[in-house]
Amino acid sequence: MNRTTLSLIAGATALAAVTGFAALSAPDASGGDTTAKAAAQLPVQRTSLLCPQPSTSDLAETAYTSFTPVTKGTGGDGSAELVAAGGESTDPGKGDEGGKGDEGGDKDGGKDKAAKPVVEVKEPGKPVAGSTDGGDSPALIGTAEGKFAPGWTVQETTEVAAGTGRGLLGVNCTAPDTEFWFPGASTAASRTDYVHLVNPDDSAAVVDIELYGKDGALKSTVGDGITVRPRADEPVLLSTLATAKEADLTVHVRVRSGRVAAAVQALDDKRGGDWLAAAADPAASLVLPGIPEDATSVTLVAFTPGETDADLKLRLASPNGPITPAGNETLHVKGGMTATADLGDITRGEAGSLLLTPTDQSVPVVAALRVVRGKGDNQETAFIPATRPVGARATVADNRAKGTTLALTAPTGAAKVKVTVSAGSGGGEPTTKTFTIKAGTTQNVDLPAPAGLKGTYALTVEAVSGGPVHASRTLESKLDTVPAFTIQTLPDDRGTVAVPEARQDLSILQR
Repeated sequence: MNRTTLSLIAGATALAAVTGFAALSAPDASGGDTTAKAAAQLPVQRTSLLCPQPSTSDLAETAYTSFTPVTKGTGGDGSAELVAAGGESTDPGKGDEGGKGDEGGDKDGGKDKAAKPVVEVKEPGKPVAGSTDGGDSPALIGTAEGKFAPGWTVQETTEVAAGTGRGLLGVNCTAPDTEFWFPGASTAASRTDYVHLVNPDDSAAVVDIELYGKDGALKSTVGDGITVRPRADEPVLLSTLATAKEADLTVHVRVRSGRVAAAVQALDDKRGGDWLAAAADPAASLVLPGIPEDATSVTLVAFTPGETDADLKLRLASPNGPITPAGNETLHVKGGMTATADLGDITRGEAGSLLLTPTDQSVPVVAALRVVRGKGDNQETAFIPATRPVGARATVADNRAKGTTLALTAPTGAAKVKVTVSAGSGGGEPTTKTFTIKAGTTQNVDLPAPAGLKGTYALTVEAVSGGPVHASRTLESKLDTVPAFTIQTLPDDRGTVAVPEARQDLSILQR
């Protein structure tokens, strides 16, 4: 084989390791015997995360926590930082303990020639926190490279003391993509829901937003061809896309050109608010983990793309095994229409996760839960979208000494997982503990905070053996008499990529 062909193979393998995409292979021009060994799992070299504008409320207090777990096989170099979209810089935090930025801002109105980092990770294994106040905090654009890229996670948590959507709002900042599903959105009079679209690139993105209610697609023309400016956040009010008032909607975001990150901010006049993260891709079986023990109301929202109806079997994975909820044994979902099921206080004081499986024909669906805690004027809302398994590893940041609950469920078979509690953002020692989750059960894990904890910490869940595990984290706080809370799922962090190792038999050169 000539030297040019060998260079092509080396370059293609390096490209696969850097980008995380499928490996390329060069043709064997010499006719020699080329074989490929089993693919090796190598750490990704670059990760992008985007955080939506947290709030427009003057009462909002937002915390950002950035964390990268320690990953074997990475080099010694790299960086991870978040900067304000559009070149703006609020410059909060600067340190590890979440200090406020300068209240006066920059003399030029907060715009710098080179945006200053809002949060910048110092070393893998230790969270870094920053914070900002008020309703003018911008969206953030983040990039991690080298040793900081594999498993990088950023949590945006906002506390709003009063007004529409008051409560605790949390969202994991997400990677850009080209398609998103959001079952559980609404255009009801009591709700103010925005789809936030964040474009990380230097060219505009073009996006279509489709809304599906109980009778099918809602008529709208203004949802087509929405332009998202370069390196900007575009909040789109759902009620401006259609005149119909629907209590439960499925939102489908499709990107025509470019790429964006998307999340729905759902604000209720009486039940508080939270972020609705994108649900897992359409699938025949879904897991929605971590319904709080004291949930007073749980609503399932499901949608199936296409024209084929889906019939779903509902089961609650409790601490003692799977339970079929009385009166909600199944759910019929018509093709192209959003279906709901009022599950009431389904957990009845115990931890639980909802399992959805086809009763007969396998039809892909998307789903999410709307969860309410409290009663009367002291209600608060959060969402649990269907999520991918933990896989090799998953992480969630911004855990506090009090009010953090990790829920683990094994839907099909017993599983063993390792949970690592990181050091705190301001100090503390990491700890690790292994748990075994029985098949068809959910276990709430109240982990001890790190010894000597200062600030916040991260939780990393790693699969050890057995069947798939799904996880979510509930974060609670108290706003007067309101049981404020938010829930984030923990899908696989995709911190490694399979890269086939090319092996060339050079014996032909010795003939």
